[in-house]
Amino acid sequence: MDIIYTIWLRNVKRYLRSKSRLLGSLGMPVFFLLVLGFGLNSVVVLPGMEQGYIGFIIPGIISMSVLFTSVFSGMEIIWDKQFGFLKETLVAPVSRTEIMLGQTFGGATTAVIQGLIIFILSVFMGLKISSIPGFVIAIVFMVLIGLSFAAFGIAIASRMEDMHGFQLIMNFVIFPIFGLSGALFPIDSLPANMRFLTLLDPLTYGVEGIRYGLLESSQIDPVISFVVLSGFTILMVVIGSYLFRKINI
Repeated sequence: MDIIYTIWLRNVKRYLRSKSRLLGSLGMPVFFLLVLGFGLNSVVVLPGMEQGYIGFIIPGIISMSVLFTSVFSGMEIIWDKQFGFLKETLVAPVSRTEIMLGQTFGGATTAVIQGLIIFILSVFMGLKISSIPGFVIAIVFMVLIGLSFAAFGIAIASRMEDMHGFQLIMNFVIFPIFGLSGALFPIDSLPANMRFLTLLDPLTYGVEGIRYGLLESSQIDPVISFVVLSGFTILMVVIGSYLFRKINI
């Protein structure tokens, strides 16, 4: 457990000390909140949404922030490959699975911190949470999104050497995942074929789980969302651990 904690602490400290990284990663979520939220709030009317369209998309923007931060934490692996830290870690008498778990927990923690920052900004923009237990439920789903996609990013990074190539592949994969998640639109209003694709997207269940926690409104049963996202998280951690054990330096 010491190696898991050490690597987790290293990742968190690197994140907190990099003010430019922290502020830069807020750019896109804040842009979506301001432009889409306030821009379309008076135009888009959603039945049953007391807080309007901006209230509807806030859980989706929080999910987006957690998603992007956790996935791109996989770049830490490539960075450590290039600068030799990973080689030093791998030759130590510790399990590679422990190293991978430390990286995953570190990436998930930074992602949840990023999501909480967006949440705090959303409160100042008028978000009203349903209850304290609901807020805890939202945190649980944020953690699951962070863990699953941090493990996903590490799995991809374990097979790559080029940081720029990793960014391109992640952008190619992550934008469709976010776009199909129902973060910006109600999935109940979609055509049957699009709804099917949306339900195949694991992020959909995270978005709906956070939406249920913050607004007590969800288009998917929260228990189903929790089970599906938990299963996806376990699957990604297993795959990420396997691919990380096969890594060559």
